[in-house]
Amino acid sequence: MTGEHSADQAGRPDGGRPDAATEAFVTHRNLLFTVAYEMLGSAADAEDVLQETWLRWAGVDLDGVRDRRAYLVRITTRQALTRLRTLARRKETYVGPWLPEPLLTAPDVAEDVELADSVSMAMLLVLETLGPTERAVFVLREVFDLEYAEIAEAVGKTQPAVRQIAHRARAHVAARRPHGDVSAADARGALEAFRHAVETGDLQGLFDRLSPDVVFLGDAGGVKQAVLKPVVGYDQVTRLLAVGLPRIGRLGTVEPAQINGHAALIVRLGGDLDGVVAVRTDHGLITGLYIVRNPAKLSRVEQETAVTR
Repeated sequence: MTGEHSADQAGRPDGGRPDAATEAFVTHRNLLFTVAYEMLGSAADAEDVLQETWLRWAGVDLDGVRDRRAYLVRITTRQALTRLRTLARRKETYVGPWLPEPLLTAPDVAEDVELADSVSMAMLLVLETLGPTERAVFVLREVFDLEYAEIAEAVGKTQPAVRQIAHRARAHVAARRPHGDVSAADARGALEAFRHAVETGDLQGLFDRLSPDVVFLGDAGGVKQAVLKPVVGYDQVTRLLAVGLPRIGRLGTVEPAQINGHAALIVRLGGDLDGVVAVRTDHGLITGLYIVRNPAKLSRVEQETAVTR
């Protein structure tokens, strides 16, 4: 049972108006999901965090809560930090590269540039390089613009410590973000070249868009065939694509989609959902090519997931 279902049922056994706790939780649910997802990179784990948040929230005396949104974010953050430790252990035994769980998002997410950037596959991979507390502080401050006092409450640190953590996290992220102008047009062009290569067998247009130090990551979780480590460099990646793309062209199709607030492609083989393709571009070239094929990570690709700030 998800947190959404729990909240829908709680406080109104007669089917009447929800109580104050339920109403507050439902009002902020999409925000809480987004906080948890950005901290975890997993929709399934984010839903578990929301369930745990609801169970704790339902027992809170609301008379003592001044800001219900901030209180809910605090609970969600603490639960997500606990879940991060479990997720870290799981990743240690994960087969092959680990990529975030892709989400089909509404077109209006792309209009909020900061939100779209924060949930992009490329940014979530950068956030993976932060420690748990650094990640929480960065997300709450840079994405959701929480005050330092609120963040300090959420992560159990003093305000001066949180300011220092935020400074370190910003510097860490800035060093790993794309350095050129990142435009939606570049990503769409890169993905159109990918689709053209699949549909026509003419790979050169795609190859011309690859950076010399391009990185290919394929996440199949040991369930489907995939490379078991990152493939780095133009020569290595082009050799891999020269084998893989004609196979997709023979057996399947690719279609454009809005994934994690950005242009992406959905791959179908024999009509069945097989994977998601996303890119990172820098100075107009593809520096990251990401393909998620693990079936356990594709449940949010057929139906939109609401993310918000």
